[in-house]
Amino acid sequence: MALSISAVVLLAIIVFLLVRKSGLKAGHAAICMLLGFYLASSSIAPTLHQLTTNVSSMISNIKF
Repeated sequence: MALSISAVVLLAIIVFLLVRKSGLKAGHAAICMLLGFYLASSSIAPTLHQLTTNVSSMISNIKF
């Protein structure tokens, strides 16, 4: 069975768990979200996209 999950959904779950369990404040999470939006529109965005694509393909090739 193949499980496919969006990176956005996975990161949202991680942030939710950090807010609930690890004491991450909602303001800190909002600042991190804004940083993500600014990074997406910067010149480093293609490099970050390529990095996440490579990491996700590496993870998908792992046999459990």
